[in-house]
Amino acid sequence: MSERDEWNRKIIEEFRANDGVVGGPFEGVPILLLHHTGARTATERVNPLAYQPLGDDFAVFASKGGSPTNPDWYHNVRAHPKVKVEVGRDRFDAVAREAEGDERERIWSVQKERVAAFAGYEEKTKGEREIPVIILERV
Repeated sequence: MSERDEWNRKIIEEFRANDGVVGGPFEGVPILLLHHTGARTATERVNPLAYQPLGDDFAVFASKGGSPTNPDWYHNVRAHPKVKVEVGRDRFDAVAREAEGDERERIWSVQKERVAAFAGYEEKTKGEREIPVIILERV
């Protein structure tokens, strides 16, 4: 198991043990678990992600800490948009779609205000990529 996989595993365990509340670097940040299917492997994967509620739906952000490339989960949900989501004790099926234009800008601006780290991630990209905003729509 890679170091990143082990880190995610610990966050997932903490999430499930505390009804979706996670401490440490995520203290006070709303976190959900995104279950998705590998684009090449078809293996089920789970990633803890910061989210923004949008009514009954949720937005997540393919920031990868401001890395110059998108995270693997982003490519997976583009290839296989049918996903499962855990928020607190709530579990549901969803369809992932990428927000664009004004919708993306509105959601992204709010996220940068709510969680300052996201503004830092944007800065870190140095304009090399626009951080995708993914909407998880309940089915």
